[in-house]
Amino acid sequence: MADDAMTAGLDPEQSAAVLAPRGPVCVLAGAGTGKTRTITRRIAHLVSAGHVSSGQVLAVTFTARAAGEMRGRLRELGVGGDGPPVQARTFHAAAMRQLKYFWPQVVGDTGWQLLDRKFTVVSQAANRAGVSTSTDAIRDLAGEIEWAKGSLIAPEDYPRIAASNRRDVPMDATKVAAVYAGYEELKSRGGDSMLLDFDDLLLHTAAALEEHSSVADEFRERYRCFVVDEYQDVTPLQQRVLDAWVGERDDLTVVGDANQTIYSFTGASPRYLLDFSRKYPEATVVRLERDYRSTPEVVSLANRVIGAARGRIAGTRLQLIGQREPGPEPEFFEYDDEPAEADGVARAIKRLISKGVEPAEIAILYRINAQSEAHEQALTELKIPYQVRGGEGFFTRPEVRQGVNALRQAGSRDDLPDGAQAGEGLPALVRAVLAPLGLTATEPTGAQAREKWASLGGLVQLTEELLVHEPELTLEKLLGELAARAEARHPPTVQGVTLASLHAAKGLEWDAVFIVGLADGTLPISHAIGNDPSANNEAAVEEERRLLYVGVTRARVHLHLSWALARNEGGRKSRRRSRFLNGLIPEDSPASRIAAPAAKKSGPKCRLCGKPLIGTSATMLGRCDSCPSNVDIALLDALKSWRLDKSRELKVPAYVVFSDNTLTAIAEQQPQDERGLVAIPGIGAKKLERFGEEVLTVVRASDT
Repeated sequence: MADDAMTAGLDPEQSAAVLAPRGPVCVLAGAGTGKTRTITRRIAHLVSAGHVSSGQVLAVTFTARAAGEMRGRLRELGVGGDGPPVQARTFHAAAMRQLKYFWPQVVGDTGWQLLDRKFTVVSQAANRAGVSTSTDAIRDLAGEIEWAKGSLIAPEDYPRIAASNRRDVPMDATKVAAVYAGYEELKSRGGDSMLLDFDDLLLHTAAALEEHSSVADEFRERYRCFVVDEYQDVTPLQQRVLDAWVGERDDLTVVGDANQTIYSFTGASPRYLLDFSRKYPEATVVRLERDYRSTPEVVSLANRVIGAARGRIAGTRLQLIGQREPGPEPEFFEYDDEPAEADGVARAIKRLISKGVEPAEIAILYRINAQSEAHEQALTELKIPYQVRGGEGFFTRPEVRQGVNALRQAGSRDDLPDGAQAGEGLPALVRAVLAPLGLTATEPTGAQAREKWASLGGLVQLTEELLVHEPELTLEKLLGELAARAEARHPPTVQGVTLASLHAAKGLEWDAVFIVGLADGTLPISHAIGNDPSANNEAAVEEERRLLYVGVTRARVHLHLSWALARNEGGRKSRRRSRFLNGLIPEDSPASRIAAPAAKKSGPKCRLCGKPLIGTSATMLGRCDSCPSNVDIALLDALKSWRLDKSRELKVPAYVVFSDNTLTAIAEQQPQDERGLVAIPGIGAKKLERFGEEVLTVVRASDT
């Protein structure tokens, strides 16, 4: 096929990537810039020009869907014809195919079986190590093992490296290392057959090529040209496999966008993409910055989001250039609370549908799956069909079903405290019932535990919202309302509005995108911000910024960004809109007019330095995390002792009385009257009435 035909319909940069000479090529491809079309045309060009036969090309990407799309486009281009096709596979699928072929040469008669689900073996290792074997703990441990193996970290090195990486470990790092070591030992106890997990496929493939020259020679005779898509997401283990594949040759094309690196928690790193031209000084580097997906207005906002990123060399950033006709400006909305936000988003979606936008071309994107509940409810009330992508609907999640069952069992008991099943005592009862299932007083560590914690907290939030409308709500009525909502959440199996986390939205696009929950503590998420002022959380915060960038670049035409100042209806408006929105909201936006006076009037300030407070912990304590604490330790101990006695008297968990942060704030500020006490976040009118005088008595006693 002639060069003109191969580059027909391509822009100059895409054409340059397609026609680049054989050898190392790095394509820095921004969102919506046509990277798949470009790399498949490049493969077709290399084959048609005689540089390589189609069967000698190995193209790898990260999902089976992306690999399938690549194979389909290559077929449309006629690549392969009657000969062998290009091998377009995921890393793991390619490694499995190679390992099956080379295993007898490398290992001999000992066979192997794929361990496609490691849960049981990790559970056995955890039991041997004497740590929790709960479902959440095992899933978090499995995730840590995957991160460690993907990062080429041995069990004995895990505690040290996890600490140096400020890893958010689900339990003591030495315990994780013990489980990791036990897991590896259990897998090798198969007698005549070994158990290999997906990471082992990569490890053994790399080792076979590195340690056996005959294997390496045969493989490199078979494959002569390599293409890697989404190169910003490779882990050290995947890079080791790629290095073993390529060997001393340089016929390698990589494609990626460091602005879309959002999987560092799995070990992915953009450094291989950013350092490609250092490793291959003669490499051809092409930048694809013409965005064919989004309107110039959406593109402009995306550029401003990522333009504020820190810690990146300026030359590595891509500046997208919108190629579509102009469209509407992105819209920003501030709401009093999350129910109001969900209602506002649902009504805006209904208006778009009435104007001809298909429901399947609309998406609501959020940071964590637990945020979907309010939006599922709002869409249900307006009879808008929807589907939850990359997760389950709120009421179908295992932890929510368990929570509702636990509440139903509690309702059948006759030993509950008086008044606990109705009115203001109901949220405390719900918290107490859900506590054994994972609703701890503070956010736990570990991704699985945090996800469950957030979902269970959603049940408490629902209870509090319903109480606003029905102050005498009973547990029986609450269960009836939960059952009715669960029953209503069975949308027909048709194409509807997509609800998805920002991670699940990667690689997808819609005509209209609603990014919700843009408040500090949600995006960036609370554990990325952190509470330790000495910790360097910049890398975690920057990954959160890239998540927002990915969300923005999913929109073709309509983009709606929103946040809520309170979680519950009528709740205290103590939230701050996301720091990532600073400088993005136009001065004539309604959200700008709402937010600016509110910040001047009621935005929480540090009582020591006067700066605005960021984060839940700082707001509760009334001071910046970096400002010194003047807590009275003796008073704090006295307050905790009083709280323990009170919780036993009321037969509720201690945190239901007051949280640790609230007690710390009291011990720091030492209020002398009700006015000073109620000024502390977490102490509203109800708690002031129930506990105020007793708390003040404890405080005053400490002064004597």
